[in-house]
Amino acid sequence: MESIQPHTISVPDSKLQNLAQKLETTTLPDELDEAGWDYGAPLADIKRLTAYWKDEYDWKKHEAKINELPNFKTAIQVDGFESLDIHFIHQRSPVDGAIPLLFCHGWPGSFLEVTKILPLLTTGGKDAPAFHVVAPSLPNFGFSSGTKKKGFGLPQYAETCHKLMLKLGYDKYVTQGGDWGTMITRIMGLLYPHHVQASHINMIRGHKPTFLSNPLLATQHALTPYTPREKAGFARTTWFLQEGSGYRTEQGTKPQTLGYALADSPVGLLAWIYEKLHDWTDAYPWTPDEILTWVSIYLFSPAGPAATLRIYYEASHDTKLGRARTEQYIPHVKLGLAHFPRELTVVPKTWGRTMGPVVYESEYESGGHFAAWEKPDAIVKDLRGMFGKGGGAHGCVKGREGYVNPREVKL
Repeated sequence: MESIQPHTISVPDSKLQNLAQKLETTTLPDELDEAGWDYGAPLADIKRLTAYWKDEYDWKKHEAKINELPNFKTAIQVDGFESLDIHFIHQRSPVDGAIPLLFCHGWPGSFLEVTKILPLLTTGGKDAPAFHVVAPSLPNFGFSSGTKKKGFGLPQYAETCHKLMLKLGYDKYVTQGGDWGTMITRIMGLLYPHHVQASHINMIRGHKPTFLSNPLLATQHALTPYTPREKAGFARTTWFLQEGSGYRTEQGTKPQTLGYALADSPVGLLAWIYEKLHDWTDAYPWTPDEILTWVSIYLFSPAGPAATLRIYYEASHDTKLGRARTEQYIPHVKLGLAHFPRELTVVPKTWGRTMGPVVYESEYESGGHFAAWEKPDAIVKDLRGMFGKGGGAHGCVKGREGYVNPREVKL
């Protein structure tokens, strides 16, 4: 079995020098008067962030902070693909009987999203469960390597994450995810139900229940008028589909063409991601350092920012285990749902309950797409409630039940 090694992130000086040169010679477009956010990232914001990136932002300071985390790398072989070097955070809890938890990010996020919840989850609390937390950089993202072969879709991302958990000695485990993390962990539950004991998600893409497939939910839905919150959720969903999802079409159809711009222009990458950080959150007060660290992880990724787009193509062209399958019922794996009002698609509770055996559900008055970053206390509260005493998934992984000796794992 390939070894698991501590890893230190170290972006070469040559990449930092290249970034400085490109920022110095950036050409910006003009802008319509009073355009605001209607046309995309405002010129004034991009000018301000570009100047800060060029003159004040210190990647090495943030790199050093990231290196204070328990970073590791290991090789994972996915069936039919080359071996990939997978970077991940692995923080084992000192609490006896802690629950193995895979935290799975999406686009344009990264493993960094786990950092706010990490200390709370690993320490636990009075009558609150503790977790051994694993947060990988997905293949093609962050500080993991990327594949050079076509067809690396959701099943392959799921296989990577599952094999990582097995390699770490976690035969049974639970998951948490948003964005692609929702979809990847859902496919994990479908493919590996004897290992994935429960999943908590904060991007809910269920559909209206029908009398044929969900007669009880359909009856409940038919007899219950939509609440003001649910009506606001439909409005948010309509906005996203009509005004906010153009990126998804481009990345899902011609990712390579867009990839040239994002790989060559740091400011182009900044604007592409910054728009999402603004539009997808609930008035979250992003600092320049937060924004530029998120963007820098994409810019300095070994696979490059273009590689991160390809998951959209693969997932949308897979008619069997693609994005659509993750929105349908998946049995056996206990499911927890967290409803945030500024998610990209906001559905009624009855719709979410068509996705699987729901054992825990929460509803928050604020919060958007990047829940672990925007509302870390909410995600921690949910996980403690779902897996703690009285929670619907309490005891699904008992003590050392989920642990096996990594030396005995065959991959």
